[in-house]
Amino acid sequence: MCANVFGVLKSLFGKPFDGGKRMDTSSQHPSMTRLQEMQGELATLGPQVGTFSGLQSDREYRRLERELNRLQVEVDQVETEGRPQLQQARKLVAQEVEGLLRHLEENATHPSRLAIEELSCEARRLVEEGVVAPQRAGAGEISDELVDALQELVLRLTQVKTGGRVSLRKARYRALTRLCAVQEVVEGRTRQLTLPLSDDTHTAVQSINQAMVRVSAVRSQLVALLMGLSSRDSCTQLSRVLTELLVELDALDVSGNAAVRNYRKQVVEEINALLKHLDLEGEGDDTRRYDLAQNDSIREIEAIRGRVSQLREGVLRQNEVGELAFRPKAELQGLLTHLDQVDTARNPCIREARRRAVLEVQAVITFLDLREALARRCPGLQEHPSHGAVWQVLTSLSELQAQVLGFDGKRVDKSYMLLEELLTKQLLALDAVDPQGDEMTKVARKQAVKFAQNILSYLDMKTDEWEY
Repeated sequence: MCANVFGVLKSLFGKPFDGGKRMDTSSQHPSMTRLQEMQGELATLGPQVGTFSGLQSDREYRRLERELNRLQVEVDQVETEGRPQLQQARKLVAQEVEGLLRHLEENATHPSRLAIEELSCEARRLVEEGVVAPQRAGAGEISDELVDALQELVLRLTQVKTGGRVSLRKARYRALTRLCAVQEVVEGRTRQLTLPLSDDTHTAVQSINQAMVRVSAVRSQLVALLMGLSSRDSCTQLSRVLTELLVELDALDVSGNAAVRNYRKQVVEEINALLKHLDLEGEGDDTRRYDLAQNDSIREIEAIRGRVSQLREGVLRQNEVGELAFRPKAELQGLLTHLDQVDTARNPCIREARRRAVLEVQAVITFLDLREALARRCPGLQEHPSHGAVWQVLTSLSELQAQVLGFDGKRVDKSYMLLEELLTKQLLALDAVDPQGDEMTKVARKQAVKFAQNILSYLDMKTDEWEY
């Protein structure tokens, strides 16, 4: 919109708008000068509106809305004296203001933005009930259920659709970074730590023990701060407390006692682990973090996915003619190793992109493994009938997996629904197999069920329209 108004103003006066710099306005009508000044204000407000990622209740939303409403009133008050050029210029500026107001509201009320907030509220409730409240009551136990629930929320957040909108990507990234930071802090508390040493061990031990108590308190404050459950603390304040603790610990004389030196080292590592989560206040404003199209790690993952796609097509072509000469398992294993080395930079979206790429590689490998197993299979006369029934289902699953690997549609497609139905039927067929006490059949059926479920999950992943 800004570009449109700039162009019109240039055509009207023969001079490009200079973005708010001082101009020679001696020959211009005062109303046109005022409209250009307003356009300069809009040029400043436009990017702020475009990247706004909050809600209507946020202070920044109210500030932007107030500024735009003020400009809207002032535009209406500009006198045009019936001059067509002034009328056209005022109309364009008014449209620009209205467009920014509308865009601001859309950013704050978009369904995906509300979905992000709903998941964030769910995360806050979990952390309040599972971490903050127990800590206040003097309990420090973190349940495995809480850790699993937080991981599930991280996955659901990465799957929120942004449609490429900067504001939604920014909001999703901000929510994810905080939740992942809390997840790391919580998981750190669940790990077994060395017990505090007795004060009698060394003169420095009492100071280290006191530092541990303060670190424990800061850890809980950090979790509450990251999840928006505390308004008393700030990242700067907690960072200062932890830095002061590092200085105090560094000043302790622990020479000559390896156990105490180790103990201090552990506490220092705990502090450093917390400090790395205290730089999140401004991180969400860095477009390189949430707009991943130009991210080097994403490019690396995409290059690997491109190669996997080529290998998959080659495997499927060979499968169609009944040959297994093309067996790129070694290269696929190498791609898995390459993916494991991709730097995610603690970015949950990059982590999810890598996870999905790993599943794509593993799907081709498992397909090759099953096809080779079926080709080598030589059932003997002594084979249990139930065991043979499981192999029959595996044969059908192999054929269905080939179709799933080559599927490139959507969930609304008939072919998708047919594949889902046929895979479900194979699960029911496995459920109907009676092992009759045969241990090999029990193991084989269990593995076949897992295999069928993995194919269904892969089909689901291919069609969930996930984006970075």
